[in-house]
Amino acid sequence: MKSLALSALGLAVLTGCASVTLDQNISRVNDEAGNFTQGQLALARTPQEREQHAQAAESLLAHPLTQKDAVQLALVNSPALQAMLASGWAESADAARLGRIANPIFSFERMVAGGELELERALSFGLLDLLTLPARHGVATRRIEQSQLRLTGEVVDQVTRVRQAWVRAVAARQTLQYAQRVYESAQAGAELAQRMQAAGNFNRITRAREQAFYADAAVRLSTASHQATASREELVRLLGLDEAQAQALKLPERLPDLPKQPMEPQAMASQASKGRLDIRLAQANLDGAAKAQGLDIVTSFTDIELTGRRNTTFDNAEGTRSTARGWEISVRLPVFDWGGMQRDAMNGRTLAAVNQLEDTVRIAGSNLRESYSAYRTAYDLARHYRDEVVPLRKVISEENQLRYNGMLISVFELLADAREQVGAVSAAIDAEQQFWLADAAIQAAMIGRPANASVSMTSSAPSNSEASH
Repeated sequence: MKSLALSALGLAVLTGCASVTLDQNISRVNDEAGNFTQGQLALARTPQEREQHAQAAESLLAHPLTQKDAVQLALVNSPALQAMLASGWAESADAARLGRIANPIFSFERMVAGGELELERALSFGLLDLLTLPARHGVATRRIEQSQLRLTGEVVDQVTRVRQAWVRAVAARQTLQYAQRVYESAQAGAELAQRMQAAGNFNRITRAREQAFYADAAVRLSTASHQATASREELVRLLGLDEAQAQALKLPERLPDLPKQPMEPQAMASQASKGRLDIRLAQANLDGAAKAQGLDIVTSFTDIELTGRRNTTFDNAEGTRSTARGWEISVRLPVFDWGGMQRDAMNGRTLAAVNQLEDTVRIAGSNLRESYSAYRTAYDLARHYRDEVVPLRKVISEENQLRYNGMLISVFELLADAREQVGAVSAAIDAEQQFWLADAAIQAAMIGRPANASVSMTSSAPSNSEASH
């Protein structure tokens, strides 16, 4: 029995066991997504590490938070990301455990018959587990790979959500500031209209038109105020800020300027990772299914257990002692179940993985093209508002102001022009927001985690009530 145990131990050592550590898991994520996150993830397990993360968060919150800083803050402060790392570690450890054979079973029996004492000792191994250990190692390695790729994908998704939430929060703040200015202007216009009607210079419909614009401005201000709060709180949640940190959070006054030039399709294609996460995960699922099928085909038929025995008998009457050694093999007989259904299930899973890989490859290019179309459309629209619409509205406003000063137009036309500018400026802010949302989406698409790439624009055309005079 001693030689049997040594042989089993030697086989296990020679074939090796799949294993993974937390540091290996996090290092893999940082290697895969480091260029995307532009930072390093770390799981805080001790009070000292948590204190270091808190200090890093405090440093980032000391100044207005840029989009890049928002990502770094999430990496060191978000409990959701910390939970992802811990769960990924657990999943990888479970996958590695599947690559190890079951522990041997030691049994001891003591029997007394008259003057005889019999001691039975047995050590049992799953012989089939030992023989298939290299295959189990391969299956476990593939499952560890799947686990690590899934974790990387989840981190990329979370970072993309942070980037887009930052864009929405800053755009909402910018919109609120503009809505406040519009409200104050509309309030002044309504008061002026009321005084001019009282003086007989405004008719009833003209005064009502200014009052309606003031009422609409109040609604827009209230809506913009709530949207700014909701967008900020969404960002607070994704960054994992506590109450004190949320109070310290400061956002920029406005969104960044548009890039001088948009990303070209050729540059995007070259930057897109050849080892996209979605394709690699589908390939790892297929490899894992194929490896598991090869192993399970063997185990679906039978199971074999090898037991080494050592029995010692003491005869108290004779004062003698005898020892018997031997071994036995137990084989599960496939009488009622030949494993056909189990093999059918394995075949189905493998075939599903094959088709899932093919589907992922076909979808990948389509998603990338769609993301680029949204990105380029959003860029062109934002630039159009920046270079054409807003400057033209500004020229019209300046010219109308000069004409009003020269008494060439009345105050009615000046106020009507102010109303028409509101839609243009609001649409320009929305266009910038849509571009930066599309920019975050295409970065995720290039690494293989497509995000929402839709483009929705508000119209800059004035409403009927605003346009008519």
